[in-house]
Amino acid sequence: MFVIHPITVLTPELATVLKEDTDRRLRILIATNIKSRYARSSSDLSDFRLAIENKDVQTDESVLSDFRRLVPTTGYESYRPFVDKFNSRPCKLSEVEDLLAPGLPIYIPLSSATTNKKSKQFVKYFRSQPYAHGPPPVRTKTTAFLFTFAYRDPVEVVADSGEIVKRIPQCNQSSGVMRLQNNWSIETDNTRMASILPGHVAPWATGFIIHHRSFLLIHALFALANATLEGFAVTFMPYFIDMVHRVKEEWDVLVSGIRNGKVPDFEQIDHVRAYLEANMHADPQRADELQNIGPPLSYPGWAQRVWPSLKLVKGICSGTFAAVLPQVRSVLGPNVIVHNTWYICTESLIGRSFNFEDTETFVIAANDLIEYFDMADESTHGKVLQAWDLQPGKLYQPVSTSHDGLWRYLIDDVIQVTGFDPRNGLPVFRYSRRKNLELRLPHAMITEADLVSVIHAISGEDIVEVQEFTTVVDDRKFPQTVGFFIGIAGDIGPNVKSARQKAFAALAATSEEHQIAFDADELGLPTIRIVKPGTFTEYRRWRGESMKFGVGQIKVPVVLSDSKAQEWMEERVMMEL
Repeated sequence: MFVIHPITVLTPELATVLKEDTDRRLRILIATNIKSRYARSSSDLSDFRLAIENKDVQTDESVLSDFRRLVPTTGYESYRPFVDKFNSRPCKLSEVEDLLAPGLPIYIPLSSATTNKKSKQFVKYFRSQPYAHGPPPVRTKTTAFLFTFAYRDPVEVVADSGEIVKRIPQCNQSSGVMRLQNNWSIETDNTRMASILPGHVAPWATGFIIHHRSFLLIHALFALANATLEGFAVTFMPYFIDMVHRVKEEWDVLVSGIRNGKVPDFEQIDHVRAYLEANMHADPQRADELQNIGPPLSYPGWAQRVWPSLKLVKGICSGTFAAVLPQVRSVLGPNVIVHNTWYICTESLIGRSFNFEDTETFVIAANDLIEYFDMADESTHGKVLQAWDLQPGKLYQPVSTSHDGLWRYLIDDVIQVTGFDPRNGLPVFRYSRRKNLELRLPHAMITEADLVSVIHAISGEDIVEVQEFTTVVDDRKFPQTVGFFIGIAGDIGPNVKSARQKAFAALAATSEEHQIAFDADELGLPTIRIVKPGTFTEYRRWRGESMKFGVGQIKVPVVLSDSKAQEWMEERVMMEL
């Protein structure tokens, strides 16, 4: 497969192309959203409104420089008073029409519950080509799409007469994007329930199973029944491994269901059982094939034997989600491509995979506008940089101005620019860490990237194969230290006694402050607690149900700050190294 290599310096020609394209996108965003209620009333835009009062936003070039000069970077609190209007009951059309962009939102995604006890809400408006991109180099005819289509009670927007003019689903971002891309409205859901859509392997109704374990098992049931399956698509790659482990647990039940054409009695599927059973057919021959192959995790390359045509598994798998990749690749074998679809957050699409098989490197997406805040500039009034101002090797915080609102929204992530795309000049980057997701100890702040480096240092056959992890400040003994909860694949290795020392060496390599604190008895060796198999999967289910989140949205945070979640994890420890 053709590999593109980033360039480290923009040519004058590419810089011109990049500037023209960036200006074009900003002009469209301003012209589209300048008449929204937010743009007309937000105090953050008052100086900008005054500057462009008598200008033609479609043609006057100075409007772009006015935006860059006068619109400040903002966070969620600037946005909250407006989006809160969708929580009013009744939700009046006169209050929410043209609120942040023209018209009414298509869906309201909820941010992951790992960053706030109360989820942030965002609103997403219609796009004629939502997140459109060119054709992928690898195409699949049949794919198991492990996406939820469930939603919370929709927001009902009412006219002054009391008539409901629109029902807006509150759902996962992944669900909203899928619905938008395929024009699947909630009003027509019932017409699809018993259908297996072209290119899918499970009935549409599978996407409405809320119970996490049952959701994975029913998807697995229909995937196992289909010997011609060519791909899997998941939101986050740990969900693929979650499914594999559930298949191992229920192997005999699944094979029996395929043999007899019966849907097993998994929990909380009665509301969709009729739709599932209508698509379940007895296949003794396929059951015999599966029985001869055996359950997963018993040998490498299992998936290739179950699905000889399997060639692609795609889902977000960079940063902390990369921890599961060794096990994913072991299950798949060497001939199946793992593709990291994109770098996206609830607020905005930031980047796309730069090379199809590179799971860590992205190129900035050109759907909206991304600007950059230099992480080396500690000033709160630091200059927002444009793509052509960036320097490879430096760290930046993305700033998003999107189709969904005329703001300069600070994304709470840090990226490292590695170069530029030789085709169009767009920045090429790698995800570095969450900006504020750090472990705070008295002597230092330990970043997500530092914690990941410790896991990489201890993960291996000689110690433990780390599948997933989270961390806490471990103050059970003095001095306090970094506490790791890890989920492992396989058995512990012969050098497991060196794990804590190795972990400290890796931590000390990230900053000399850690060694100084250790020598002063202010920091202990990191602690490492192994949790029971399935704990991280169960955490996602438990957290999702307690926060009323759908399947596929809950992530296990790198830093576990919630006290109830910490207690929950501690109860599932089976061994401490």
